[in-house]
Amino acid sequence: MTIPVVDYHCDVLSKMVKDKSLSFADDPMLDVTYKRLQEGGVALQTFAIFLSEERGIPRFEHILDQIDVFTSRVVPAAEGVRWMKWREDAASLEHAVKAAEQHSGQSHALQPWGLLSVEGADGFEGNLFYVKVCYDLGVRFLGITWNHANWAADGVMEKRKGGFTEKGKQLIELCNETGLLLDVSHLSEAGFWELAERSKRPFIASHSNAKTVCPHPRNLNDEQIRAIAAMDGRIGITFVPYFVKEGPGPVVPADVFPHIERMCEQGAGNMLMFGSDFDGNLDSGFGASRTLSGLYRSAACPLSGGSGQRMDVGQCTLFSEQASSG
Repeated sequence: MTIPVVDYHCDVLSKMVKDKSLSFADDPMLDVTYKRLQEGGVALQTFAIFLSEERGIPRFEHILDQIDVFTSRVVPAAEGVRWMKWREDAASLEHAVKAAEQHSGQSHALQPWGLLSVEGADGFEGNLFYVKVCYDLGVRFLGITWNHANWAADGVMEKRKGGFTEKGKQLIELCNETGLLLDVSHLSEAGFWELAERSKRPFIASHSNAKTVCPHPRNLNDEQIRAIAAMDGRIGITFVPYFVKEGPGPVVPADVFPHIERMCEQGAGNMLMFGSDFDGNLDSGFGASRTLSGLYRSAACPLSGGSGQRMDVGQCTLFSEQASSG
């Protein structure tokens, strides 16, 4: 039996907004396509709205541009991507997964679902009303920062290593009230702990690995992993090479396993998903086959730890209980 995959981060919208000729159906220039979602057994794919520095100062209209790409070019592609907005949608997907497995023992032929996120609050321009508008338009989680500081908080690469601004604290309250999930990938460690103290809801790290395995600033230390596990949050295992291992050479699935093992050791085994970051690295030329060589059907990939026991990645709650209800 294959395992339905949940991937909480890809940057395909950033590519598609830049090149209007790209087709989500099966364009070879894209890492994530409709065809590949089905081949990989991906039941739920999150599409991040990332505002590249190439476009200049981030504006709210840039966020709207990518929402339009999602609704007009991703959702209608091929047999269609279903848009997940409400808890009832998650229940529908879970039912479809179970029905498909009972019928054929496989889940890779499922119609995929899509979830919208924003990576970095910069494009909201410090206007909390814009955040509400995005929620109403179907965005369901928010990565508070990218690597550097914005109006809400400091990113993980910001030299002063600060936490949230006063407006950022208001953002936490607003997101808690509306049900907009918060994402700490890229957030500074000070911001992480401030959010852990202030938030009334669990949060996620959509694309971060274990810092003990690979000491990159973007990865999570053991204490952070345990904190996310304790609140029943979620962590997305990412395939970005320099978050997976130190040194040159291609990244293969075996390089990812130690991160999964470390997460499991810290009590986060039931909170794991993928956070591939496919179609990211816009200037590096990484493609799917070069970002994680050998990952052809992740849903059927046996993840064996040092103990020889099988670890099933993907059997996480498809849409967390703190998500919005209709």
